[in-house]
Amino acid sequence: MYKNILLPASILSGSIIGAGIFSLPFVFNKFGLLAGFISLIVFAFIYALIYFIYADVALRTEGEHRFVGYSKIYLGKSGFVVSIFVGLVQLLLIMTVYIILAPSFTQLIFGGSYVAHLLFFWLVGSLMMLFNTRKIAWFEFLIVSGILSIIFLVFLFGVNNADASFMQNFNFNMDSLGVLGAVIFALAGVMVVPEVVAYFRESSSPLKYIKRSLLLGSFLPALAYIAFVLGILGLSKSVSSDSISGLVGSAPEWLIVFLGCLGFLSLASSYVLVGLNTRHIFEYDFSLSANLSKALVIFIPPVFYFLGITGFTEVVSFTGSIFIPLEIILLILIWIKANKLRPTNDFFDSRITKATIPFLLAVFLIVLVYAIIKLIN
Repeated sequence: MYKNILLPASILSGSIIGAGIFSLPFVFNKFGLLAGFISLIVFAFIYALIYFIYADVALRTEGEHRFVGYSKIYLGKSGFVVSIFVGLVQLLLIMTVYIILAPSFTQLIFGGSYVAHLLFFWLVGSLMMLFNTRKIAWFEFLIVSGILSIIFLVFLFGVNNADASFMQNFNFNMDSLGVLGAVIFALAGVMVVPEVVAYFRESSSPLKYIKRSLLLGSFLPALAYIAFVLGILGLSKSVSSDSISGLVGSAPEWLIVFLGCLGFLSLASSYVLVGLNTRHIFEYDFSLSANLSKALVIFIPPVFYFLGITGFTEVVSFTGSIFIPLEIILLILIWIKANKLRPTNDFFDSRITKATIPFLLAVFLIVLVYAIIKLIN
């Protein structure tokens, strides 16, 4: 179970639990806890279906590829071009978000200048992403274990010290759909699915365990987020947009330090896995050398930052409501084409997948249209 389920599930959960967790208490408090919690469970299930579809594509296709490569194989030149935008650029922006946010947490522990902490986080993350998937899985298991322990501590302390008022925000109306962008971003781990498949190949683990590891990796973050939101809302008299700054002065100093550790661990975990996938896109899908691929994935995010991409909330909102729905719609189209070209497959019953496709397309088209309307208005 440890090798065949927990380690690969840690790869997925480690990539999911990242910057998005810190936006949820503020967003849920604003738009309603009921809408937030329902969205988390529903989209954990939806994402599990998406992860099954992506793993299906990876197992059907010979050779090593990532999202951009699959788009080129199954959707041609137009799919390749669009995938660069919604796939590669998205990953680089997400890595930039982690660099932006990381110093806010490490400064809670050590103090010092913002830029020094930014460079420290970048250096540690860059070194870790140079390992192969199998070795990174061990790091991720330890990191995810630490993350869940801290979240559990925050939950216990927050609920124990809360009054009943924070539980009254269970209203639900059309404005409650405002939680979707944050939830979709916070639960997103689509790009890392090929790394889970790569783990099974590198470790020679039986492929029959992939479904269970993807399912566990999908729902574990959703449950952890619910506990984190309840803990933070129980602790905060005024919930800040980053969840942490609003606690300074009201929560015990030791808890602030633990939250700093949570921030660093969750961001480092996601940064490494997103970086690993981005590196493999350069290497496998663009046929660049291993060294050049490593150099690009290491240096592009800090270059983005120093060029002026510094808005955490803006990048999270745009990525969650625009990039990710487009990415998933493209992935569904890839599966449809793969199923026609390579119909033989033992991983996932194509009839079940075909039955869920209209539902999945409808969900992410609605999210995309809603986001576009909000942007226009």
